[in-house]
Amino acid sequence: MNHLDWYVLGAYFIVMVGIGVYSHRRIGNISDFFTAGGKMPWWLAGISHHMSGYSAVMFTGYAGIAYLYGATSYVTWAFPIAIGIAIGSVLFAPRLNRIRSKLRVSSPLEFLAKRYNVPTQQALAWSGGLLKIVDVGAKWAAIATLLSTFTGLSLNQGILITGVVTAVYCTVGGLWADALTDFGQFVIQLLAGVVMLFAVLAKLGGIGAVGDMWDRLPPDHANPLNGPYTMTFLLAFLFIKTFEYNGGMWNQAQRYMAAPTAAQAARGARLSAVLWAVWPLLLFFPMWAAPLLVHATKPDASDSYALLTTQLIPHGLLGLVIAGFFSHTMAMASSDANAIASVFTRDVIPVLSRAARAWDTRAGLVAARVTTVAFIALSMAVATQVNSPVLKDIITVVIKWVAGLMGPISIPLLLGMLPLFRRSGPTAALVSWAAGLFVFWLTNYGMSDVSTAVATAAPVATSLVLFTVIGFIRPENTPEREELLQTVNTDEDSAARPLPASA
Repeated sequence: MNHLDWYVLGAYFIVMVGIGVYSHRRIGNISDFFTAGGKMPWWLAGISHHMSGYSAVMFTGYAGIAYLYGATSYVTWAFPIAIGIAIGSVLFAPRLNRIRSKLRVSSPLEFLAKRYNVPTQQALAWSGGLLKIVDVGAKWAAIATLLSTFTGLSLNQGILITGVVTAVYCTVGGLWADALTDFGQFVIQLLAGVVMLFAVLAKLGGIGAVGDMWDRLPPDHANPLNGPYTMTFLLAFLFIKTFEYNGGMWNQAQRYMAAPTAAQAARGARLSAVLWAVWPLLLFFPMWAAPLLVHATKPDASDSYALLTTQLIPHGLLGLVIAGFFSHTMAMASSDANAIASVFTRDVIPVLSRAARAWDTRAGLVAARVTTVAFIALSMAVATQVNSPVLKDIITVVIKWVAGLMGPISIPLLLGMLPLFRRSGPTAALVSWAAGLFVFWLTNYGMSDVSTAVATAAPVATSLVLFTVIGFIRPENTPEREELLQTVNTDEDSAARPLPASA
């Protein structure tokens, strides 16, 4: 990078902070901070939903998979996410929106205390929060790794820069700032992606390289399933991402909750699904072509995209491409920070502190902002340890930890909204959660020679089976829970009413 690239990158950071400051005027209460007051247009909610699912891991870990294995990077990642969100547009988006509009809640987990009980709510809140700290830590490490490649800054310096900028705008402006910066970042990464695509096509000889390139790559790079990414892995990943990207990680649930109506929430989800099906194809093409243009130096080839960028992109435009890297990570991290803050401010702290239950609007907003900063700080601390023996590397954290633990944490939340699972109560929720976590530990650390597909699928399969079976063996549906499900599953009697207090 030279001074021109730094100017571009600096301007990007300034714009992001400026959007956060601008959004501050839209924040009048907790609902505005965490769910945009239910006033977010469907198209903005859809774009924000799409952007909050990316990070710089796309340009490190998944770039390495594309370099080593080819087209399977899209088939076993972006494509199942697109399908999962399309499913969620029917099953989950409208119901999550009704939770906000009818029950007047500001956190995806607020309704769990009544759907199950407070211990279930707390178990999911704490385990999900801790998992997300690790997940976002991996994302900070990914963008810092890229920044180090381009600038020579240390990993910790890169983590500090990105974390501080993100903390400023998402703390000041809440979900509105997240969504508006997501839109700005979408435009930036669109420009950056097009620049990178044309640079690679020019290097390969023109538009004809789109088809000819595959004859020059190893034969198995054109296979939809390659290496450790088997059909079992694909199906498990589809199942897991259907939960994760429809509210299992809470930040996507907020986008559904922020839309004005259930129908608009579903419409935003469909837009996000289309973007996931189409846009990653453009992003992956340079990564698929990378073996023809650069020689990756790392065993996992996670440096291949950075090497490609430095060789092909002129200064000035290089700054734009790097800003595109930042846009993905900062969009995801800021949305996660807001989601975690909503859960801890609305669901955890009031359980631990009687005084918190009596917070007025100002005190609640202060707590929300303090919690947001605390989450970002903790995830930055984890990022400095992402290459430790426990976490190992960026892609391991993202695929193994998040995919493995997502099912046990999200199944009680999302399936608990569906009438089909009305018989599943607190026992089914807690047992399925605990057993899923145990199976994750067993297949990843307690046993040897377990395939990636099995280690990914086993925890979520365990949780799903137990959640379903225990519900039939030991049904715990009550009139109060039936009424709650009726509220979540119908648009009738849409007048908002507060969630009843839990016993």
